[in-house]
Amino acid sequence: MTTTHPRRSGAQVLIDQLRIHGTDTIFGVPGESYLAALDALYAQRNSIRYVICRQEGGAANMAEAYGKLTGKPGVAFVTRGPGATNASIGLHTGFQDSTPMILLVGQVARETTDREAFQEIDYRHMFGPMAKWVTQIEDARRIPELISQAFHRALNGRPGPVVVALPEDMLVDEVEVADAGPYKIARGAPSPDDMGKLRGLLERSERPMVIVGGGGWSAEACKDMRAFVEANGLPVCASFRNQDLFDNRHPNYVGDLGVGVGPALGKRLRACDLIIAVGPRLGEATTGGYTLFDIPVPKQKLVHVHASAEELGRVYQATLPINAGMQGFAAAAKAMKPVDGKKWAASVKDGHAEYLDNIKPGPLPGTVNMGEVIAWLNQRLPDDAIVTNGAGNYAAFLHRFFQYRGFKTQLAPTSGAMGYGVPAAVAAKIAAPERMVVSLAGDGCFLMNGQEFATAVQHGANVVIAVIDNGMYGTIRMHQEREYPTRVHGTELKNPDFAAYARAFGGHGETVEKTADFAPAFERALAAGKPAIIHVKTDAEALTSRITLTKLREQSLERLRQQKH
Repeated sequence: MTTTHPRRSGAQVLIDQLRIHGTDTIFGVPGESYLAALDALYAQRNSIRYVICRQEGGAANMAEAYGKLTGKPGVAFVTRGPGATNASIGLHTGFQDSTPMILLVGQVARETTDREAFQEIDYRHMFGPMAKWVTQIEDARRIPELISQAFHRALNGRPGPVVVALPEDMLVDEVEVADAGPYKIARGAPSPDDMGKLRGLLERSERPMVIVGGGGWSAEACKDMRAFVEANGLPVCASFRNQDLFDNRHPNYVGDLGVGVGPALGKRLRACDLIIAVGPRLGEATTGGYTLFDIPVPKQKLVHVHASAEELGRVYQATLPINAGMQGFAAAAKAMKPVDGKKWAASVKDGHAEYLDNIKPGPLPGTVNMGEVIAWLNQRLPDDAIVTNGAGNYAAFLHRFFQYRGFKTQLAPTSGAMGYGVPAAVAAKIAAPERMVVSLAGDGCFLMNGQEFATAVQHGANVVIAVIDNGMYGTIRMHQEREYPTRVHGTELKNPDFAAYARAFGGHGETVEKTADFAPAFERALAAGKPAIIHVKTDAEALTSRITLTKLREQSLERLRQQKH
């Protein structure tokens, strides 16, 4: 019997496939290259929400944050050429952070390709190095097949971003085609032999350490990993900006790896005889610029668990490489017969004590002590609050002094992209409106995507954003003072009144110039019932949580004097 299917435009087929695969939110900036898809979205407006963003970089960051938070592919829709190039920053973050996301890009008509038509770009060449897969759909009849492939590629193995280019004339073609079914996730699991070898390595170890990180986790996997850690009495730390994979208050937690890792934790890792890395790529930030472990063969025994076989052996040769998804490995680890962890019990206790000592705020120059501000937030925020940030020295205060309590409470870019925190916060509040969402942004970081505060106001995403204003690009100034002390150039910033900025958009604005003023300002921002910005004015001398600007300059000048002699 011949099955007939309703005649639909390519755009209608596309939106139907997105709905079938569970898409409920699309972040985008409209463009004439995908007007037909916008019209098809109008017909599905009660089932798929279209979040109107103010710049494609913001839209892509929102999609990335949505994918990171929910585990479902975040979807962004942008127009050709400038729209696609603007969106590339979110795509790069999604790639380095192993986040499932799909970037849909309007494309020039098929009859004009390869002529350098208006805003034409070859997206396979442009996005090839920063996406898991890039395709262009030339035939509307193939939309179900290729969109299904896009979702499967984004989610399976190491999660990541996929780009789908959509010629505008293809979207108006009318076709008869069957829909695909919803995507299915396939995750590898370790073999019994793998788990037997892991147990043997643990039995022979004297100073083990677990590192959790990377993408592809679930709440259940985190729970199982905690059970494994507790059963074997193991110390655990988190890779760069993955602190929410393990409750930081747990007595087995010993800290996080990343920029400015605590000295005690760095020393402890170098002294380990067994590293069990579950999920992280062991990239540059997590390994202290590839200095924590020897390349290519670490002196420590290394068990490296990763969902992508291509990551195993990429930099470090593991003693035991295990190609498995996080859920499969964590479940197997939980079921493994535990070893006697008494021989490292005292070390675990010491490691946690060192971590607690590291998160005690100390004195800082200026009238606002960001260590004390974060310590207050650590006590004030509910356990399920979502905290977002972009990149800059201000983020080091958050990562050092805040204790993440549960799965998907941290949204931050391991790619080191500035401008991430604001759109990530907006996406988080849209995805989880019942949860408190707080974002930290530096003055330079905020203004890279601060326009998305308008998106928050328009869509009722009542986030609280603390803008940490020290009047400079702090991270670059830090490196400048380290390498070229006193030769300050190109890092100074003259900033607006960020509280007035918030009010101009219809939000709530506060200004804080003393530590004691932050708590009441935060409470007023929460109570305002609208998106809010707290303008926190800090002293440039408070360069990091560990060193002042003047002290760094003095150290750099002394080093240069010694080099000359």
